[in-house]
Amino acid sequence: MEIFTQKDFEQHEQIMYCYDKKSGLKAIIAIHNTTLGPGLGGCRFWNYEDEKEALIDVLRLSKGMSYKAALANLELGGGKAVIIGDARSDKSPELLASFARYVDRLCGSYITAEDVGTTVADMELVSKHTPHVVGLDKNGGSGDPSIFTALGVFQGLKACNKYLTGSDDLKGKHVTIQGLGKVGEDLAKRLRNVGASLTITDIDYTHAKQLAKELGASVVEPDDIYSVKADYFSPCALGAVLSDDTIPRLRVKAVCGSANNQLVRSYHAETLSERGILYAPDFLVNAGGLVNVYYEYNKTYDEAVATSKVEEIYDTLLQILEISERHNTLPLNAAKQLAEERIKVN
Repeated sequence: MEIFTQKDFEQHEQIMYCYDKKSGLKAIIAIHNTTLGPGLGGCRFWNYEDEKEALIDVLRLSKGMSYKAALANLELGGGKAVIIGDARSDKSPELLASFARYVDRLCGSYITAEDVGTTVADMELVSKHTPHVVGLDKNGGSGDPSIFTALGVFQGLKACNKYLTGSDDLKGKHVTIQGLGKVGEDLAKRLRNVGASLTITDIDYTHAKQLAKELGASVVEPDDIYSVKADYFSPCALGAVLSDDTIPRLRVKAVCGSANNQLVRSYHAETLSERGILYAPDFLVNAGGLVNVYYEYNKTYDEAVATSKVEEIYDTLLQILEISERHNTLPLNAAKQLAEERIKVN
């Protein structure tokens, strides 16, 4: 399988393939850039169609972590890990221990954490075999970072509303949410608490209907979420949801969500702009979880400090949107340029 000619390979510093026959571990760890600090990023446990899909995902995710850390002014680089398999049936203490030993071989250049398919409890198991892990409950850990990710997206939606309407009050605004995992569900509750109107969906349709009943929200089948007329669309599941097929169906003013790599390709940001849809760069608005575990990594964890730092996403997004307007460029390009400049000056 090609690596250096892979279109998603962009000067990644290191890629480690991890295999253990006994536990069944098949994983890839990618470190994109460590200029600002060690590459920190979660471990995704997903049943990829093949190894190429897993490689593309880990390359894109790790690069996104570099941008995420840079825009949040954190002394961290970008890294990510993916474990290939079904987390519901393939995960075991032996497999996680094997993964942890591979993380440990990198001597701190990569720090792992939870992501899709992994939990705080999984990271507690990993921590028995390597110190290079965050998102723990014990010994000064910061716990599940998902609520902070949701807080960051909430701040991003407020910033979008401020930019488009002059007010950051989301009362009465209609938001569609795709994906009701820990982040999506917490975001839905935050929005409902401020009086927003919601239409929600999830591949677990039973859960979506239950949450809709609890929150007084509307619920639609997963594929129908793109066609709902609303103010804002918040993708909070997996990435690659904004494509040639889905973008023409959107009837919203802005897209702002927690999913990583929402655009199938970068040019889809321009496609959104051509349709008059504002795109809030995902690696900016979904940085709340990273911010939270950063303070755990630094052994200085304070929930109030972490919360205040996450709330800065509001100001950073408004700054990016102002730069975008002033220089007549896409918000995505403005965000990438600012992140790259911060990496280069260090």
